[in-house]
Amino acid sequence: MTAQNSATLPKAIAAKSPAGRGTALASLGVLAFSLTFPATAWGLESFGPWSLVALRSVLAAVIAGAFLLARRVPLPAREHWAGLAVVAAGVVVGFPLLTTLALTTSTTSHAAVVVGLLPLTTAALSALRTGARPPRAFWVAAVAGAVVVLGFTLAQSGGSLSAGDAYLFAALLVCAAGYTEGGRLARLLPGWQVVGWALVLCLPLSLAGSALGLAYEPVHLTGHGLAGLIWAAAGSTFLGLYVWYRGMAEIGAPRASQLQLAQPLLTLVWSVALLGEHLSPAAPAAACAVLVCIAVTQQVK
Repeated sequence: MTAQNSATLPKAIAAKSPAGRGTALASLGVLAFSLTFPATAWGLESFGPWSLVALRSVLAAVIAGAFLLARRVPLPAREHWAGLAVVAAGVVVGFPLLTTLALTTSTTSHAAVVVGLLPLTTAALSALRTGARPPRAFWVAAVAGAVVVLGFTLAQSGGSLSAGDAYLFAALLVCAAGYTEGGRLARLLPGWQVVGWALVLCLPLSLAGSALGLAYEPVHLTGHGLAGLIWAAAGSTFLGLYVWYRGMAEIGAPRASQLQLAQPLLTLVWSVALLGEHLSPAAPAAACAVLVCIAVTQQVK
């Protein structure tokens, strides 16, 4: 990291050693991500799901575009745009839309446990995409994690999958595809630029979606609703990914992924503290079981 880049970071973080700075930045990213579902639940108090997702993407794209312009980042090479389109479809549009639709019927604590399977889904899809051959223990842990989440989901839904659960499982697949392609592009471009260009690429679609959503969905502005929209756009979609990729560049993906193990449990805490949800005993137990499975895959990959 150059001295100029370090100057853009908070002084307390910039003064740390590279390893300490990277850990601090990646931890901030995990903290930002853990607030995404509670922020979305707040945003739904004021906006419909389609409006909320479109407005979130517009605001994040404006922030990303300002950063790209301020730092005079050149346009990506033509061969990168197809990959950026996959990132945009999975991370910018697909995952936010599907999880927001799920949260219209599911609690944030329930969604946090299901989406806690995302690191395993991403790792498995990445192995298939790259042709890698992880050891058998990796696949055993991945399947075990999937069984835990499926069992939890069926138990919570009365023995059958609800529409919200279908949205969440679809969100896992599209986001894993976006993360996988983003990881490939991040070897060629800085990670934050991958996210930034994906957001900018979606801006025309987001603007059209905002106009349509606001025309057909009612809007009831509240403090919670506006705070949720702003955090989902600025905190989760851009700032979280920005510090996450900067931290991962400092300490490496394996070490950073260990920090992300805390994300589902943090979301459970926020669901109680900010939304007043009551957790069933199965929620933290299932989240911890998934974390153990993820930790195994990190050790054997």
